[in-house]
Order: sequence, then structure tokens, then C-alpha cells
Amino acid sequence: MEECQNCGSFVTDTYVRVFTPPEEDQPRVCPDCPDMVRDGADVRQARSTRGT
Repeated sequence: MEECQNCGSFVTDTYVRVFTPPEEDQPRVCPDCPDMVRDGADVRQARSTRGT
């Protein structure tokens, strides 16, 4: 089962395939991480809140 590296939430195989690089098994952030965003090879706090 794939999990978000940031919050540990479950993510689907499809989410992993679409949003992670080929060499990664788990995404760095997921939709359950509303205050975090991917920034190149890192994860950082979002500068503004994302709409829900």
C-alpha cells in the first residue's frame, strides 16, 4: 500500500503513477497535505492556502 511521505495518508496506485517520478514508490505530498506543496526535489509549506 502506498503512503504519502509527508503525512502517511493512503494514496492510490494511479495517484502514485501520475504524481511521482518513475524511481519513487511514494509521493512526497498528497491531497491530504493542504499546507504543503512539492518544490523541485523538496517539500515546502504553501505560501497561500489552497481552496477546498
